[in-house]
Amino acid sequence: MKGKKLSAFSSIMLVTAALLIVVSIFFPWWRMEFFAPQYPEGLNIIVYPDRLEGQLDNINALNHYIGMAEFGEENFPELQYLPYLIGGLALLVLIGAIIRKKGYLYFLIGLCIVGGSAGVWDLHHALKQFGTNLDPTAPIEMDPFVPPIIGENIIANFTTHSILGIGTYFVIAAFILLLIPLWKERKQ
Repeated sequence: MKGKKLSAFSSIMLVTAALLIVVSIFFPWWRMEFFAPQYPEGLNIIVYPDRLEGQLDNINALNHYIGMAEFGEENFPELQYLPYLIGGLALLVLIGAIIRKKGYLYFLIGLCIVGGSAGVWDLHHALKQFGTNLDPTAPIEMDPFVPPIIGENIIANFTTHSILGIGTYFVIAAFILLLIPLWKERKQ
């Protein structure tokens, strides 16, 4: 027996989710802010899916003293292909809105969970590499550290805050929109 298609309402939820995913590409996904007595206005690293922004030169100059590698787009090859992966996800979600099959919706949700988990792991791995591979000949000796993905950390006289960017919130909202049809049509 052939399963019933998802409702038009569910299809609209998927189209909206696809749009949110596309829009997320144009906004920051993550940022780290650094505050110290000599930088009360703060310094920051802003991560978009395709580039890094912020006061990278100042941060790299300071990181040199503790032996940390320089932050730069060349250290993050993901920035070269991440927008294509995000666009591909948006296209798959849009296809889901057209075919309106519950099984395909489960596939999309699973794909989002796997992709999101891989992204969190990748960011944690990068932060770990930067914080634990310190040059032992650096002018200031520090114990290795791993900055948090979300939260506060104190490194020397700097307090850092790691926060999600609006682009990530768009993707989270899109994921919630993928879940709504499962709840709404749970008896089918």
